[in-house]
Amino acid sequence: MPQTLGFRELGQQAYEPVWQAMQRFTNERGSDAPDEVWLVQHPPVFTQGQAGKAEHLLIPGNIPVVQADRGGQVTYHGPGQLVVYLLLDVRRLGFGVRELVSRMEQCLIELLASYGVSAAAKPDAPGVYVDGAKIASLGLRIRRGCSFHGLALNVDMDLEPFRRINPCGYAGLAMTQLREHTGPIEFAEVSARLRAQLVKHLDYAEQTTLTGGID
Repeated sequence: MPQTLGFRELGQQAYEPVWQAMQRFTNERGSDAPDEVWLVQHPPVFTQGQAGKAEHLLIPGNIPVVQADRGGQVTYHGPGQLVVYLLLDVRRLGFGVRELVSRMEQCLIELLASYGVSAAAKPDAPGVYVDGAKIASLGLRIRRGCSFHGLALNVDMDLEPFRRINPCGYAGLAMTQLREHTGPIEFAEVSARLRAQLVKHLDYAEQTTLTGGID
């Protein structure tokens, strides 16, 4: 089991270049390549999963729509949402996809609990929910035994664009964010706490911050 999980803090970057960098990383990595987690915020964008149906895009308006290669239906990314891409050798870790999803959900549930927010997963609808409203979405792709894409946690953002779609394919699904349950919140602190949860639940001993670009 690898001991150190590397994190890259990417700030705010456009969706498509980061997605393309994830694909390159996954296609080119060797069997001994270290695992990485990328943390990023994206400018407003709708992303449609591989099984995505056009009818779930209601009125996208001036927000671009990108056809992505992850699982799931349509979702929204925007500033104030913490997007976390898990570039993991799942085969080396010994996880099945369902187990990886469950570990990701547990990371988020424990993170939210650290802020006094009670959250839960749903067996039939991946993601994390607070009082029935979705606060975090999950979507993965596995290629060559390795994962990419990941999760998106609504921290302190404009939720209006979610009303332009059926989020994750569910008409009328209520969306929420951490700020609504805590009041003003420090984005960097949320990121730090989530990093610690990922190290814990993915069975690493420690974390490190990686430097350098992704292209």
